[in-house]
Amino acid sequence: MAESLSSTPAAAYAASRHRESQPRLTEFAGELSFELDPFQRQACAALEADHGVLLCAPTGAGKTVVGEFAVHLALATGRKCFYTTPIKALSNQKYADLCARYGTESIGLLTGDTSINSHAQIVVMTTEVLRNMLYAGSSTLDGLGYVVMDEIHYLADRFRGAVWEEVILHLPRYVRVVGLSATVSNAEEFGEWLVAVRGDTTVVVDEHRPVPLWQQMLVGNRLLDLFGQDQTASDSNTDLKINPLLLRRTQEITRTHAPAYGPRARGRRRGRPPPRASRFRPPSRVDVVDRLDSAGLLPAIVFVFSRIGCDAAVGQCVRSGLRLNTPEEVDQVRQIVDERTRDLPEGDLGVLGFWEWREALERGVAAHHAGLLPAFKETVEELFVRGLVKVVFATETLALGINMPARTVVLERLVKYNGEAHVDLTPGEYTQLTGRAGRRGIDVEGYAVVVWQPGMDPKQVAGLASTRTYPLRSSFRPGYNMAVNLVDRVGAQQARDLLEQSFAQFQADRSVVGVAKRIKRNDEALAGYQDAMTCHLGDFAEYADLRKKISEREKVLAKQNNRSRRAEAAESLRNLRKGDVIAVPSGRRAGLAVVIDPGLDATDDPRPLVVTEDRWSGRLTVADFPAPVTSLGKVKLPKQVDTRSPKSRRDLASSLRNTGITAPGRGGGRRGRASDPHDDPELATLRRALRAHPCHGCADRESHARWAERYQRLRAETNQLERKVASTTHSLARSFDRIRRLLAERGYLDESGDQVTAHGRTLTRLYSESDLLAAECIQRGHWADLRPPELAAVVSTLVFEARRDSPSEPRIPEPITQAWLATSALWSELEADERRHKLERSREPDAGFAWPVYRWARGESLERVLTSAEANGQEISAGDFVRWCRQVIDLLDQLRDVLAGEELGETAAAAVRALRRGVVALGAT
Repeated sequence: MAESLSSTPAAAYAASRHRESQPRLTEFAGELSFELDPFQRQACAALEADHGVLLCAPTGAGKTVVGEFAVHLALATGRKCFYTTPIKALSNQKYADLCARYGTESIGLLTGDTSINSHAQIVVMTTEVLRNMLYAGSSTLDGLGYVVMDEIHYLADRFRGAVWEEVILHLPRYVRVVGLSATVSNAEEFGEWLVAVRGDTTVVVDEHRPVPLWQQMLVGNRLLDLFGQDQTASDSNTDLKINPLLLRRTQEITRTHAPAYGPRARGRRRGRPPPRASRFRPPSRVDVVDRLDSAGLLPAIVFVFSRIGCDAAVGQCVRSGLRLNTPEEVDQVRQIVDERTRDLPEGDLGVLGFWEWREALERGVAAHHAGLLPAFKETVEELFVRGLVKVVFATETLALGINMPARTVVLERLVKYNGEAHVDLTPGEYTQLTGRAGRRGIDVEGYAVVVWQPGMDPKQVAGLASTRTYPLRSSFRPGYNMAVNLVDRVGAQQARDLLEQSFAQFQADRSVVGVAKRIKRNDEALAGYQDAMTCHLGDFAEYADLRKKISEREKVLAKQNNRSRRAEAAESLRNLRKGDVIAVPSGRRAGLAVVIDPGLDATDDPRPLVVTEDRWSGRLTVADFPAPVTSLGKVKLPKQVDTRSPKSRRDLASSLRNTGITAPGRGGGRRGRASDPHDDPELATLRRALRAHPCHGCADRESHARWAERYQRLRAETNQLERKVASTTHSLARSFDRIRRLLAERGYLDESGDQVTAHGRTLTRLYSESDLLAAECIQRGHWADLRPPELAAVVSTLVFEARRDSPSEPRIPEPITQAWLATSALWSELEADERRHKLERSREPDAGFAWPVYRWARGESLERVLTSAEANGQEISAGDFVRWCRQVIDLLDQLRDVLAGEELGETAAAAVRALRRGVVALGAT
């Protein structure tokens, strides 16, 4: 090694001893083509010393090397290693990497729809697969020594994060966990929890990017640095200065140009551009690519945050004639595309848009989003890594672990649609997206480019680029499947103890530490207040309590009187008729008025339409009459009264004045029958007790009373804080108990909630967001007698979730109508039970995919299925179709296994066979 040539004899001896103490690491490092960074060496050394490891480092820093060292240790010591990832694409990628290094014999793959060499010494799998193994007590776990949890920060994911904590809590203590995470600001807190539940765990945090990241903004056709000279967002210096040239340029454009679009294009209060100012238009996507190409900043990922936008961007580049590949590269693209897609059915190529997709790839341009066919996505990923695709227009899903580093990352906007609303990017999202810029071992620098738009403030971009606070928050919560599995495996009490150990409860308990300290301070202050209000004549707290009760009773009586007066006033308004002259007692409309329309409403208080003596017309309400109103006389009205006509209002006002009726004085008129507080027996009793109390005669009574009021206010605040602590601590265990009660009512647990029933055993093997609903449909026989296509259609309602812009009335295949209605009714029944038990509601079934999956299971072509869906107002891309089909297959597979040997289980197996064909079967075994 180069470092030993210049070292002293003492240093050489120390290095030799170091190698002897870490022989596996020395062996592993010797097989690498690069030197390990200090943080990688520290994490690997801890792992060889039999510690668990939590490693937090930026994207592209080389975290996976530590996971690969765990694989090396397992192979060297004869133990198993499971390498888990959050998504199938990342599992497939890691499987290929490990096979290339260690050979296919030692490596397996399990992703739900793919099973290759599952009993190998090293198995790559999705985290859900490992969770299911743990609950099933699979023999595959025998000999397990290491579990690598890549992208462990996924435990914050709202929908799937609980799986990570379940695995961490259920793994045997002797298994070493290697957690690989993006940079989070509370890594130490997460590490403390891992130490608490897993034992020795070394936390390694490295915020240094191996490839420096330069932040830039594209303003028109000019690329300008975001920060001042020699500053990057990765600098530890928190006083980053924005490039003054960038500020001047954006301010100049804002002053001299009108926005290209949006509400501000219609004029602004300040800084209004000259009347003939040209519109500022940001560069087109083709212009952006040309500018990056001329600056030598390709390959690039351009984040668009819209599937339609990604596809449109590719189309724009192709139509413009853009070509980024050489003829030699085009030949390589064709070869790889043919290899990757040779199993696609010939008849499906047209509906898949294959030829247009291939032409774009030949030009070096591609889209990457969840709506793409998996084979298309994987091809794009391979071509991009090989440098044969120069620009990828992508949604943010590309940032989730897929190994596709680029020289440059471009953000078109700093706003994305989160499924409910358009929201600003968070600093964490910005860092995750731009973290792909800069290829280790290839690029000297990486570049993050934000396309400037009118109204975009460079200071906002600087804030996103320099913020270092990305806390990891647990999303763990018990569910039905988890509850029955916990009761079955460890019993109810031990399950409650296990939930108390979760990271979610760990964080919840920590969140009330400050509240507990405040309660303690309040208790000390309360003791002081109690001393200050001590009276030598008696118990002043008791006396103060009487005063408080009197005050509260007086308020109650006042509210009752107000309600009574309002009711009487409303009743009096109902008695008014057209032509009645009334007096408005107060306010701007005080004086005489004539009723034009009584404004009666059977479901609400009357709102009479009137004209006043000062010619105002409008509707009055109960609020205008603190006391009941009576008719003071009559005015003869014309058959048609147009209160919008000034002349009509003037004539009516004149008629009012000519009646000779005068309005009572302000606040006059008949008062409502208010109850006299002196007539209230409860209030009278309290007042007698107050006067009879010894402290009533104390000379310092009012001074004591002020301290007593302070005591009561602080006591009320402290009680509220104590309730908050009580609701936070043990919150997961209480939720678990509520779930047990519901499951016991429905027959999945015995009456005590401590034993799993036969129906409960079915539920233990159903892993779905709608697990209990699926179990109930099986138990009630709602899916019995269905044929395979029909079962596929009704099962799809439990997994499919329509996009918000989808039609609200999906088409239901006629043969499943009864099963669909029964399933929906059962969900309504279940939701009512969940509301009664104060549990989170199960997701409502969605029939939006029933018709397409039904037709596919019947054997129809992909073109007919997708064309039919489009005719019904559904836009389902080929990629979405495959993804949803595979989720339906996943739940059908579970039904097949749970109901093996039963008729419904056989139907489920047949449905799987019917679905797993053509593009759906491609890449899945």
